[in-house]
Amino acid sequence: MPSQRLLNPLDKLIVNVDKALRVIGGVATASRPNPAVHAADAALDEREQRHSAGLMRVNHVGEVCAQALYDSQARCAKNPQMREQFEQAGREEEDHLAWTAQRLSELGSQPSLFNPLWYAGAYAIGAVAAHLGDARSLGFVVETERQVEAHLDRHLVELPAQDAKSRAIVEQMRADEIAHGAAAQAMGAADTPFVVKAGMTAMSKVMTTTAYYI
Repeated sequence: MPSQRLLNPLDKLIVNVDKALRVIGGVATASRPNPAVHAADAALDEREQRHSAGLMRVNHVGEVCAQALYDSQARCAKNPQMREQFEQAGREEEDHLAWTAQRLSELGSQPSLFNPLWYAGAYAIGAVAAHLGDARSLGFVVETERQVEAHLDRHLVELPAQDAKSRAIVEQMRADEIAHGAAAQAMGAADTPFVVKAGMTAMSKVMTTTAYYI
């Protein structure tokens, strides 16, 4: 995909709409091998399979939101270095999107029906964060990745012990999210106000609870 800095406004709009439709439609291509490829494919009973699918659907929704957040923040970033960091992180998050979609299919399930809503909401939030300035935008990334890491930690506890494939994906996602947060911190992230952190936690709870089932 050509750099958006070389495109005119109409071309940028077309590129962004195309990307949004691909993300919402579940069309994602991983640039790295799926970490689950060498994991044992253990048998899961109906309850375990349904639970793993619910957790992986939540993770897939998180990656839909990550695509929207990083795309909107990259577009609005004033610092070229920061824009490149957002774009690189977005590419790695697309790996997560592809991996979780594949695992959902293997578990006989499907992505959240509310993906268009999650994407639109995350894009708007990312744009607002970006317009508050680069330091605030980076701070938002740090807090987002901290919360994502915490929820992936919980998933590693909650996933069935024998579901090695889902665990391998979640473990790699966790490592990447930690790296993204650390990179944003190193670039000069400002601390996110407590009230914003609390709001992010509340919104995340609504999203994860809904996405587990639908």
